[in-house]
Amino acid sequence: MGKIYGYIRVSSMDQNEDRQMRAMRERKVPVSNIYMDKQSGKDFVRPQYARMLGAMCKGDLLYILSIDRLGRNYEEVQNQWRILTKEICVDICVLDMPLLDTRNGKDLMGTFIADLTLQILSFVAESERTNIRKRQQEGIAAAQARGVRFGRPRANIPDDFEDIVKAWRSKKITFGEVLGKCKISKSTFYRILREGDCSMEI
Repeated sequence: MGKIYGYIRVSSMDQNEDRQMRAMRERKVPVSNIYMDKQSGKDFVRPQYARMLGAMCKGDLLYILSIDRLGRNYEEVQNQWRILTKEICVDICVLDMPLLDTRNGKDLMGTFIADLTLQILSFVAESERTNIRKRQQEGIAAAQARGVRFGRPRANIPDDFEDIVKAWRSKKITFGEVLGKCKISKSTFYRILREGDCSMEI
């Protein structure tokens, strides 16, 4: 019998992987064989996933909690499923979808049902990713319409900033004195000029 592996993916560094990890422990997946990536499911350029592929051999078993943890790109999920099951020849068990367990139903009908289920679920996963992105864009647009600003906060500059800049340009004060009077860094000073916070030209 081959080795048992588990793959976990969360979309960002602040998301919690406890539910997936608990599912792997319940299947007695060795901790050393659990691979986890913390990044988007839009593609498979993932360091831990690549390491897992390199470690697995024919006859091994891979557990995944749900198909969207494998990925959210329809074509990529289909392609990776083929690589895992046809090229590396491992079995896959998607825990929340019993039909996606390649250990069962290896006859023609079982394979057909599993393939059809995979296509539907991977399509749903990509559709959800598209909808999430659309909702994010709509949320950003609505926030901007309310006057919410994104990006780094605007630096607080003194009311006489333009006078300070003019004095610097006329060599009445040094650049160090400019930064001291404004209480900002060199990069922030030039950013303020670039962004047009002052009518002076760079």
